[in-house]
Amino acid sequence: METQTQTKPTNNINMQETTAPKKKSKGFVIVLAALVLGGGAFGISKYIHGQHHEETDNAQIDANVSPVIPRVSGYVKEVRVKDNQFVKKGDTLVVLDDRDLAIKVQQAENALYAAQANLGAAEATTAAAQTNIGTAQAQIATIDAQIEAAKVNLWRATQDYQRYANLIKDHSITQQEFEQASAAKQTAERQLDVLARQKAAAARQTNVVTSQSGATSKQINIANAGIKQRQTDVEDAKLNQSYAVITAPEDGVLSKIYVQPGQFVPAGQSLFTVVLNTTPWVVANFKETQLDKMKLGQKVTVHVDAYPGKAIEGKITSFSPATGSKFALLPPDNASGNFVKVVQRLPVKIEFDNPNDEVVKQLRPGMNVLVDVHLN
Repeated sequence: METQTQTKPTNNINMQETTAPKKKSKGFVIVLAALVLGGGAFGISKYIHGQHHEETDNAQIDANVSPVIPRVSGYVKEVRVKDNQFVKKGDTLVVLDDRDLAIKVQQAENALYAAQANLGAAEATTAAAQTNIGTAQAQIATIDAQIEAAKVNLWRATQDYQRYANLIKDHSITQQEFEQASAAKQTAERQLDVLARQKAAAARQTNVVTSQSGATSKQINIANAGIKQRQTDVEDAKLNQSYAVITAPEDGVLSKIYVQPGQFVPAGQSLFTVVLNTTPWVVANFKETQLDKMKLGQKVTVHVDAYPGKAIEGKITSFSPATGSKFALLPPDNASGNFVKVVQRLPVKIEFDNPNDEVVKQLRPGMNVLVDVHLN
């Protein structure tokens, strides 16, 4: 009796131990089967999805960004904007001290006044030369009239001389009368010669005055050219003075303001930037092995990390003409050193179908996105 009562508990324990492993093994098989089925379904779905889609998370939001660059150097007088402020085109952003630029404007205007005075002097000289030319021409005309009269006088004196010369042979006139006729002829000849010399001198004087007039005319042309140059200098000086007021190039939102009053800023140095108030887009960097079936106009689904659960529709609008490495500051040179083949990425531009979507309006350049391209 004692032996039988001790044996029963041992059999119960053995039965429990045998049943527990069977239950555990059955549960493990079920879990394993579920994992295999789930993994297979996930793999098949991914495979099917991969046949019709190309994805990348190497993508960001991009937008037009315009740097604010002064065209003239100077010290900052005022900064009229703040960080992240919205501005409109033409709003004043920064004002530079323009006192030295104003002095340059005054200098250019003084030079213009001097050039105008030179023109007045050249015109006065030309007017005087023209008057002298008129006087010389009138003098020549008077001498011409006198020459004509001297020629007539010489002809008459010559006729008298010839007539008296014939008469003296016959002793019809006295020697004194003949000598008077000869003297009158010689006087007429000398008078004509003197007038001819006077005309030549007047002609030379006229030529000199005419040359002077031509020279003054050239001086007028030079003075006019100088005035135009000085006018250009004035306009240039005023334009540079206007650059002392730096305005917004377009509507947009400012970045952090890095300048303060009293700071010297050189021309051409970027002060800060304006993110223009335009529709952003996506730049996705796809591997070169993903581009085989990608084409312009294909539908794209964009998921923004900042707005999980929201899908934005878009389309491919352009492909970059070169890979990103070619636009790097120091592009790789495969002809030097040891060559290691690296898969390159090509930037692809994606634009949104609905630019007025509320989520699109909230996007900022640099945000990370996940891009899914529908191949067909």
